Amino acid sequence: QVQLVESGGGLVQTGGSLRLSCAASGSFFSINRMSWYRQTPEKQRELVAGITSGGSTNYADSTKGRFTISRDSRDNTKMYLQMNSLKPEDTAVYYCNVKSVGINKREYDVWGQGTQVTVSS
Repeated sequence: QVQLVESGGGLVQTGGSLRLSCAASGSFFSINRMSWYRQTPEKQRELVAGITSGGSTNYADSTKGRFTISRDSRDNTKMYLQMNSLKPEDTAVYYCNVKSVGINKREYDVWGQGTQVTVSS
């Protein structure tokens, strides 16, 4: 089973920056795609950015050019989201998501507990 620990959320002013981290641990065969999603009470959970084990990335249109997703080059189980030029509409709970393969070779879709990001105007 994979466990996820997220960190880095907080309160920041418009135009500021935050860096979110997600670390995967536990017993697994491989960690494949890692992604960040976000959700507000008014909206469904939406993809923010994703990165494959090979380093290919994709972003929501609303975050392109402002957010950068990455994985630790030495530890592929760690993922980061650098968020720059933050806007009030970026305020949400951010969730780490991992597609993993267990030791039993089954695929798992694992979610973190979420971290609050609040951007004040």
